[in-house]
Amino acid sequence: MRRQAQSAAVIGFSEEQIMAWLSPVIWPFLRVLAMFTAAPVFSQRAIPMRYKVGMALVIALGAQATFIDQPVIALNSPDALAAVIQQVGVGLAIGFTARLIIAVLEMAGEAIGLQMGLSFASFFDPVSSAQLSAVSRFLVQVFTLFFVVVNGHVFVLLAVIQSFQVFPVDGSFLQAVAQMRVHEFGTVLFSSALWLALPMMALLLFANLTMGIITRIAPQMNIFAVGFPITLSLGMIGLTATLPMMEQPFLRLLEQSFAVFGV
Repeated sequence: MRRQAQSAAVIGFSEEQIMAWLSPVIWPFLRVLAMFTAAPVFSQRAIPMRYKVGMALVIALGAQATFIDQPVIALNSPDALAAVIQQVGVGLAIGFTARLIIAVLEMAGEAIGLQMGLSFASFFDPVSSAQLSAVSRFLVQVFTLFFVVVNGHVFVLLAVIQSFQVFPVDGSFLQAVAQMRVHEFGTVLFSSALWLALPMMALLLFANLTMGIITRIAPQMNIFAVGFPITLSLGMIGLTATLPMMEQPFLRLLEQSFAVFGV
């Protein structure tokens, strides 16, 4: 009995040992889970929250081999709150950056739909909780599938894992935000959306100018009855022709966005 009591007293875990086991898992878990709330595909409401929590835990456990010399921050230490804010902030920044790529297509689709006359045909998007035109909805659906085909979701996960090398756990959140410069992607958003929509806008502008000239030559023609079918048909044909040309700009946006996080 005395030997059993002695052996039971020897076997035990200190608080430092428990924190050394939990710290490499809980901080990546929080960063991945925060990314899931904003990144495309992962943030869809069709995926239950418990699945997201399970996937975040599995990813955090599977990435332990890549985390070398990561600092240990105890959950009851004064630095724990700052670490939580940093993980959530960096994870949201990664997901938001990936979401901006889809927002580029939404803006391009809105510009194209306005020129085609389809801006009134809007649908509710459950992902962004906003009204999108038919062209925007079509482009978002197509390039979301393309995002999965080119392993964009894998790039997002790699960005989260590599971000621990660029933005370690014990770093400052404000310093990480200043280094990421996510706010500068706003200019990329508008310029990229304009370049994607420019061929279609030029085509439809030429069609509108042509119909305006025809109206001046033949005023008796009802241009409102003829113009909309012509604009809609040209828009469909032009969208079919220019859709494959959007592949390379989309890939460049993907690379440019994740280069900030070391991918």
